Amino acid sequence: QVRLVESGGGLVQTGGSLRLSCAAVGRTFNKYAMGWFRQAPGKEREFVAGIMWSGGTTSYADSVMGRFTISKGTAKNTIYLQMNSLKPEDTAIYYCASDSLGVGYDFWGQGTQVTVSS
Repeated sequence: QVRLVESGGGLVQTGGSLRLSCAAVGRTFNKYAMGWFRQAPGKEREFVAGIMWSGGTTSYADSVMGRFTISKGTAKNTIYLQMNSLKPEDTAIYYCASDSLGVGYDFWGQGTQVTVSS
């Protein structure tokens, strides 16, 4: 069984920074891409950032472009989301996800809360 475990969420003031981590644990599994999504209260879950496992090509939502950076960790099966210049509208539960076959994200973490105070 594969599990994605997020960490690094918390409370930060406007303009502050946080770094989220996601570790994939369990049996070895294919990774076409990994990414971060978020869901704010009363809103649908939305894509934040993604990274292709082979080659490292990244993509971002327009709302976080230039402020957030997704990267692969030196530890196997780990990714990070560096979040700078945080805004109150970034407040959400952030989920790590993995796309194993290139047809959609099929493994999800439990989420970590990020709260940005004004």
